[in-house]
This record gives sequence, structure tokens and C-alpha cells, in this order.
Amino acid sequence: MNTMNEYEWIERYAAGQLSEEERSIFEQKLRDNPQLAAELSTHQVLMDSLKLYGNRSQLKKKLDVFHQEMAKDTTSQGRRLNKYSVQVFWKRHLPTMAVAASVAVITVIGTLFTMDYLRSLENRQISFYKELKRELNSIKVTQRNIASAVPEIQPEVRPVSYSATGFMVASNGYVVTNYHVINGADSVFIESRMDELCRYKVKEVYSDKLSDISILKITDPDFTSTVRVSYGFKIKEADLGEPVYTLGFPREDMVFGEGSISSKTGFEGDTTAYQISIPVNPGNSGGPLLDEKGNLIGMITGKNTAVEGAAFAIKSKYLLSLIDSIPVDSLPEPVLLSGKNYVKDLKRPEQIKQLQSLIFNVKVYHQK
Repeated sequence: MNTMNEYEWIERYAAGQLSEEERSIFEQKLRDNPQLAAELSTHQVLMDSLKLYGNRSQLKKKLDVFHQEMAKDTTSQGRRLNKYSVQVFWKRHLPTMAVAASVAVITVIGTLFTMDYLRSLENRQISFYKELKRELNSIKVTQRNIASAVPEIQPEVRPVSYSATGFMVASNGYVVTNYHVINGADSVFIESRMDELCRYKVKEVYSDKLSDISILKITDPDFTSTVRVSYGFKIKEADLGEPVYTLGFPREDMVFGEGSISSKTGFEGDTTAYQISIPVNPGNSGGPLLDEKGNLIGMITGKNTAVEGAAFAIKSKYLLSLIDSIPVDSLPEPVLLSGKNYVKDLKRPEQIKQLQSLIFNVKVYHQK
């Protein structure tokens, strides 16, 4: 059912123009598709608002008639108006004016209800989905420790800063994270905490707001690629109930989380994402989602605040599709993706040891 057909079905359903069979089919689609049900509710609210507006227009016309008649009576009778003429006027118009007043009250209440409903509907949609970047205002890292690891960089403490996760997709310095993490950034750095702190400056080379993906390139002159991308890429859809895990930075140290694929669609039926049963927190955005063999099957994007333990990850095939669609002349050098999985035969702890050097704490700084 495309968008135009959806609107046609919604209008016919609301107007009671569907046959028994069509109504049964459409109501089943409403149960299966929450987004379609929300569109129907919005349509019904809009129609009610238009109806109330029509009533208000009719009321205005009636009041105009009243005013004209009152003016006419006043002009013709002048000062000779008496108690009898006033009584005649009220007897003639009181029922109509009472109905008009009732319509006015209902119109005002209905309009307020409609506005409140639409606001609450919008707020619910926004509040149920939470992006997982982490505010850094309360995190205190001494400049002495940073300077000892990277002496030429003297970062200043900035008030509006965020932290999230990113991971390397190509050994020549390409890292991916979420668009919402780096959007509007003044500067972006990535940190790897292995035996010692490694900190590199990166720049955004390509982003897609709709899919919430950003491709970053390490520009730091001290970066030398000595690490191979050891995980594989899985394009085939993961199975429902398949075990998965992630590594990320909801805190300054890397955190492991595991769960399973709980739905093959993401928030509000998004077919480009999975719903997963991994407990995630601010800072997990941009983390890799891996299967038992160490294949990348997705990237963490956010969580549903209305459902306990429900997080979302964009599927890896859409990440790869985005990388393939980047114009070659817009990149400083080609993205050299690994075609082999070097960790598929390792146990989980050994996989993590191989993969953790590819996963970074993304530090985002905004000017005041």
C-alpha cells in the first residue's frame, strides 16, 4: 500500500465508504501497522477540527443576522422601543442564540482539545525514542593525563560537549558513528583506551541525516594504520532471537552488552533497523552490533523509553549501501573495506580482545 493509496483508504474508511471485506482488510492493516493507525487518528482529528470550524463559520453568519436585525429594529423604532418590543425580539431569537452559544462553547473546547491532542501525539512520538549520546559536562579528565599521551594537543574544557561510540570500518582511517552524535560539532576527536590513551582528530567526510549515519576520517598526522579490521560484514538479515552483542562507551571505559534480536524492524516499524534486547545507555550511540561469529550486523542508534530493554540498531546492509553510494571524488581516499572475518572461530572473550582496538570513544565539542 503506497502513500497515495493509504490516504485514499483512510478517507474512505473514515467516511464509511468501504465494503465489509475492504473494512476487514483495512482494520487488519491498522493492527499490523502502528504508523498507519496514527495517520488515521490524525486524519480523524483533522476532520473533526474542520467540522468545528464549519460550525463556527455558521455561528458567525447567524450572529451577523442578529446584529443586522437589531440595528434595523433600533432604526425603525428609535426611542419608541418599549418593553414589549424587547420581549418580542428575545422570544423570536432566544432559541437560536442559545444553540449558537452552545456551538461556540463546543467549538472552543473542541479546538483546545484538538490542539492538545496533536501536541501530545507529537510529544509522545519524540519522547519514546531517545538518542544515546552522552553529555560530558560532569566528566572530569585531567589535562595532565591527556597531555602526557598527546603532548601537542592541549584541549580546553568546553561546556557543551558529548560523548558516544564509533568504530573503524577501514584500516586507512575511516570511522562510522551516528549523525546525531556529531551534528553541529565544532570539533570531533576519537579516543582508544588500550595499553595507553590514543587520541586522534577526525573530520566528517559524509553524512546521511535520514539514516543517522556519519562517516569520519582520521586527519591526525600521528595516525598510522597498524590495526587490521578483523570483523566481517553480514548483509543477510539476522534471525529473530539470534544472539548479538555490542561494545561501547556509556562511560569512560568500554562496556560490553549482550542480548538478542527481538524484532526485525525498528522504531515504529522501521524496516532499516532491528529492535534488540540489549540494555543500552547514553554513550552507546554509534556502537557496533555483532553476531556470535563477530560479523557486523548493525550499529546502535537509540532506544525506546516506553519499553524496558528495547534498543534499536540500523542494519549493516544499509551502512554498506551508504558507503558504496559516496562519490569517490568527495573522499580523500577510497574506503578500503575488509573482505574477511578473522575472528569467526574465536570465543567471545578472544573476539573482544581483537575488536576493542577498532572501537572508539567519540568526543564531540561545540562552541558556546
